[in-house]
Amino acid sequence: MSETSTKPYLLRAIYEWCTDNGYTPYMAVVVDGHTRVPMEFVKNGEIVLNISFSATSGLKMENELIRFSARFGGVSRDIVVPVDNVVAIYARENGQGMAFEATNTADAGQVEPVDAPESTTPILASVPTERPADSEGSDDPEHDPEPPKKSGRPTLTRIK
Repeated sequence: MSETSTKPYLLRAIYEWCTDNGYTPYMAVVVDGHTRVPMEFVKNGEIVLNISFSATSGLKMENELIRFSARFGGVSRDIVVPVDNVVAIYARENGQGMAFEATNTADAGQVEPVDAPESTTPILASVPTERPADSEGSDDPEHDPEPPKKSGRPTLTRIK
């Protein structure tokens, strides 16, 4: 008998932790041929889903599949996500949660992003910056750009 993966149990535990603490659980998913989600919301082969009690209907987090109904643009849609395709589950409010490696993306039925380039080799290019001629070499703090401001919403950044 093969051993059951810990991933579905961890997903259910993080979901429960989020709801017990009043957070909104979000789930990041790699989309392939086995994933049933609204394709118009898929970006770069991934989708982020709000799986809170108020956003879903009939949520079932099983060992192999996660199923529920949710509204997208006012239209109810049935969502089916293989547990293997979940790459993260986290609280929207503070970004705390857990990230996973997608283990089911090598399937032949994988859906490629529509605007994906032919080559999968990353290309490194520099971005030219324009500086006024009179500000080069200037240490005047009045001409230094302001540091970027943090927005109020936390974000999840996956690092491979």
